[in-house]
Amino acid sequence: MNKMLASVNCLEEAMIVEQAQVDIIDLKQPSLGALGALELDVVSQIVNSPQLSKAISATVGDLPMQADTIFNAVEKMAATGVDYVKIGFFPEGNWLPIIQQLKSLTQANIKLIAVLFADQNPDLNTLKDFALAGFCGVMLDTMDKKNGSLTQVMPRQEIQNFVENSKKYKLLCGLAGSLRLQDIANLKPLQADYLGFRGALCNQHQRTSAIDQQALLAIRSAL
Repeated sequence: MNKMLASVNCLEEAMIVEQAQVDIIDLKQPSLGALGALELDVVSQIVNSPQLSKAISATVGDLPMQADTIFNAVEKMAATGVDYVKIGFFPEGNWLPIIQQLKSLTQANIKLIAVLFADQNPDLNTLKDFALAGFCGVMLDTMDKKNGSLTQVMPRQEIQNFVENSKKYKLLCGLAGSLRLQDIANLKPLQADYLGFRGALCNQHQRTSAIDQQALLAIRSAL
């Protein structure tokens, strides 16, 4: 079953998607990049809001692939009380030392989600490394939003392989990346755990614009 992740950038938007019964409220700042991070105090405000009951994830930003930098950012974000911390693995440097250093956080029951970028030819063999390090899940996204949606930048068979391998390693599996309403019919049969949306939920499908309730409900209904 495909559940729904909706990315928001403030408490007001979080309340809107909560009312639409999304499954995960994802906190990010789209104006700061593919995985732009919200300020920690804003994240804490949202996490501690009594009006919200859904699971909450948050990104740590478009960070350089440096183990200490990422570890510190993840540790601070986890301290806000979010349910999941999302980490972008960008096409530079050596991922393995980062993954290994983050293992101490997964051993402390912090739920980590690795985000790989479909438009940057990610090494899908790393799924095993994430699983061995205790990551909770993995997600496909896109880095350059001008290149189109996930289904336009990665062949369907590769997306299917990603989903199947994620399940093989018992990782939660999410698909995102400028997904549109019309992508849902193509992706639902692949049976990812989550489909993630931002731009398709916004006014004029601009990811930095405000949530459009009609667009939000159309996506929710399609799922």
